[in-house]
Amino acid sequence: MAVDVILGLQWGDEGKGKIVDYLANQYDIVARFQGGPNAGHTLKFDGKKYVLHTIPSGVFRPNLLNLIGNGVVIDPITLQKELESLEAAEVDYKDRLLVSRKAHLILPTHRYLDAASENAKGKEKIGSTLKGIGPTYMDKTGRNGLRVGDLTSPNFERKYQALRQKHLHLAGLYPKVDFDIEAEEKKWLASIEVLKGLKTVDGEYFINKQIKAGKKILAEGAQGSMLDIDFGTYPFVTSSNTVTAGVCVGLGVAPSQIGEVIGITKAYCTRVGSGPFPTELFDEQGEFLRKEGAEFGATTGRPRRCGWIDIPQLNYTIMVNGVTQLVVTKIDVLNQLETLQAATAYNINGEEHTQLPYDLCDVEITPILKAYTGWKASLDDVTTFEDMPTEAKSYVEALEKLLNVPITMISTGPERNKLITRALVATA
Repeated sequence: MAVDVILGLQWGDEGKGKIVDYLANQYDIVARFQGGPNAGHTLKFDGKKYVLHTIPSGVFRPNLLNLIGNGVVIDPITLQKELESLEAAEVDYKDRLLVSRKAHLILPTHRYLDAASENAKGKEKIGSTLKGIGPTYMDKTGRNGLRVGDLTSPNFERKYQALRQKHLHLAGLYPKVDFDIEAEEKKWLASIEVLKGLKTVDGEYFINKQIKAGKKILAEGAQGSMLDIDFGTYPFVTSSNTVTAGVCVGLGVAPSQIGEVIGITKAYCTRVGSGPFPTELFDEQGEFLRKEGAEFGATTGRPRRCGWIDIPQLNYTIMVNGVTQLVVTKIDVLNQLETLQAATAYNINGEEHTQLPYDLCDVEITPILKAYTGWKASLDDVTTFEDMPTEAKSYVEALEKLLNVPITMISTGPERNKLITRALVATA
């Protein structure tokens, strides 16, 4: 069986957690392939809200295996809190949650170094979540990181102290920040005992054995494609590959094993932190989207920047990811608008472009907008595409034509059951 992939096509926060949770019953295994606790996948069902940062979103489905892949960086403190929340919700995870031994660990000093480095940037801040993600990936590529498998090594203490001292030396090059290293380290050392109680596997062998056994696997991405370290709005990006190619290195599977690629986009667009955002709205419409969509980070609580959906940007990430079907989320946020818009091209130096420039940071972009009539109606009781208001259907069909990929799901609210499903349709 092939590995299907689900990932965000914008700057993150597209609603991946809900869609993974919905699709999970069709699979045997859900596997996270990159990112760390800077991700926040929100799920809402049975009147309760859950936010996962490290654990795959399939964990709430009984009998489903969940793998934290080698491409993920793990903060044991955050993971322990997630496990405690699962226990409080009476979710039986202990035999269903597996951790790759090659996944790297976030140390307290990684977070300290992250805070010191970001603070020193002043106005040039990249908008880091200060979770230690960047420094951990730097140690990974620098070949001196700590991995989950090292926790049982007889050389663990020596490796830990060497990395700790390196971080403290580097942090000393920056102005001091408020960070209680001793207290955080005490929590961290306690939390690794919890991590050691989980089932660990050689992830690459495990996942390929499951593929050969005919198991259905869903690879779950974190953040969004425009935050990819290679293809995102560099340098305002995350530290990992958030695109489909990241599945191969983040789980240890061959490119030939990739099946469906399910891309998720909001019916509008948001971004957290610094960096270019061509369709950003600075007026009352932007504020309306923020309030109506409850656009505040699940991990940081920071208000998200809001704007219209961006077709050139989406066509770019659809191309890079090889997307085979689309999910449009949060369309209900647009319910009250008389008119909504989509950027169909960019005006750069007086010329019209549909291709993203090399560096969005270095050019002045004016989006070329196309207006669509709003539907001015609630979608709460709508369960089929046919029953959607005519204007809402027209908007979805227009997006489908502009993006040339079938839209197979439309989310009309945060709850598990607020989802309209469609059969695959031709868009050519």
